[in-house]
Amino acid sequence: MLLVRRFEEKARQAFTQAKIKGFCHLYNGQEAVAVGTISVLNDDDAVITAYRDHAHALVRGVDPKACMAELFGKITGCSRGKGGSMHFFGVEKHFYGGHGIVGSQIPLGTGLAYAQKYLGTNRVTLAYMGDGAINQGAVYESMNLAALWKLPVIYIVENNEYSMGTSVARSSAGDPLTKRAGAFDMAAIQANGMDVDDVRAKTFEAVSLARTESQPTLMEIRTYRYFGHSMSDPGHYRSKEEIASRRKTDPIELYKARLIEQKVATEEKLNAIDEEVQAIVQAAYDFAEASPEPEFETVFEDIFTPEDQIPEFRPDPRG
Repeated sequence: MLLVRRFEEKARQAFTQAKIKGFCHLYNGQEAVAVGTISVLNDDDAVITAYRDHAHALVRGVDPKACMAELFGKITGCSRGKGGSMHFFGVEKHFYGGHGIVGSQIPLGTGLAYAQKYLGTNRVTLAYMGDGAINQGAVYESMNLAALWKLPVIYIVENNEYSMGTSVARSSAGDPLTKRAGAFDMAAIQANGMDVDDVRAKTFEAVSLARTESQPTLMEIRTYRYFGHSMSDPGHYRSKEEIASRRKTDPIELYKARLIEQKVATEEKLNAIDEEVQAIVQAAYDFAEASPEPEFETVFEDIFTPEDQIPEFRPDPRG
């Protein structure tokens, strides 16, 4: 969680320095969601998410240097500088990317789970979405197929209470959002997204159901983002008092206090971990800044996978 928090703080700094162009969606406040869910997976399970994707890539094990370089648009980035903030990718870590179109990753995640079951891999897929995406039609088409085909997928709604600048209370009917699972006889689980232990325990239930019974689950994890929808969003639709109140349940501070209380770690040890993480993030920043820009010719690369290339046309000698 500290790695995600410090990475996002450095990304925020880099954006204000104009090192990062385009959109930049930060994850501050939601760290327990990505960490708690992904921490129960096997290394070969699949993860796919929306455009607020820095945390998922980092937690899945994508190199922080490659992640920061991607933000900077450098050739050493995890998507070779072509994706930016919204399109991290790490196929070697079974992280199948951040996706910019709202809800578009859910059919793709369903396809990943279908492939896992078809090939008999005993793997599972975590497919994340925001609370705004839950109202997309493609989400329901995916849930319907997942339930019919009994796919090993967990649909995770990261409910940070605001779909862009609109409160979930004004945009989504029915509380909790997991009620929607009932239409497909799908398992429904809720978790406290500010408590990493609760997220981890609830995700373990869903993953076990997917892995042992090939049953899908809809999870709603209630969390809160501290900054605007993106760096270009001043967040005037929320009061300073609301944000300050929600910061009192900060997932990192809550877990830190729990570790100290249970004598798992001392404050000195935790501070040392923080210093170590800050050094990792600074090294990532320095790497990104020193990395070269992509050559112009790379714009024509990564368009097709080799098996999709059209064979060279050869006229039929018979005329």
